[in-house]
Amino acid sequence: MRRALLTVTSAALLLSACSDDMSDLRRDVAAIKARTSSKIPPIPQPKQFEPFTYVPGDRRDPFVEVIVPNRAANTAGPRPDLNRNREPLEEFPLDALRMMGTISTPRGVFALIKAPDNVIHRVTLKNYMGQNYGQIVSITPTEVSLQELVEDGFGGWTQRTASVALTE
Repeated sequence: MRRALLTVTSAALLLSACSDDMSDLRRDVAAIKARTSSKIPPIPQPKQFEPFTYVPGDRRDPFVEVIVPNRAANTAGPRPDLNRNREPLEEFPLDALRMMGTISTPRGVFALIKAPDNVIHRVTLKNYMGQNYGQIVSITPTEVSLQELVEDGFGGWTQRTASVALTE
C-alpha cells in the first residue's frame, strides 16, 4: 500500500512538471525577437600584395654556397667492410637493442642482447650490432661498448664510440 502511494505521488509530481505553463518562456522569446539587430560592418578590403622581383645585377647568386669548405673527401680513413655478411642485430637501430645480462664461459664473455622482435641474441667481441656498422670492442657486466663507423658528410667515415647499457 505504501509503495503504491509513493508511486502515485511520484507520477503526479513528474506529470506536474510537464504542465503547459510556459508564459515566462514565451515572454522572453518575444522580447528577444523584438530587439533591433545592429548592422554588421562590411569586411575591410585586404591590402594589395606587391611581389618582389629579384634582379641579381652585381649581387651574388642566392643558390650558390658562400663559403666553400676546404675539407677534401676523406678517403684514407676507416671504411666499413661492405662485402661481409651482415649479422642479425645490424637490422635494428642501437637504441632499440637492450642488454639483458652477460655469460662467462671458458670460451669467453658473452652479452645477451634483446632485439625489438623479442629474440635474445648472444654476442661476443668483434660481433656487429646497430645500423652504423658498430663492432663490439668490450663487454662488461653492465654494458657493451662498440666502435661505430658513420659517414662524415664529405665522402669519408668517422669512428665514434657507442654503448648499450644493462637494462634494470
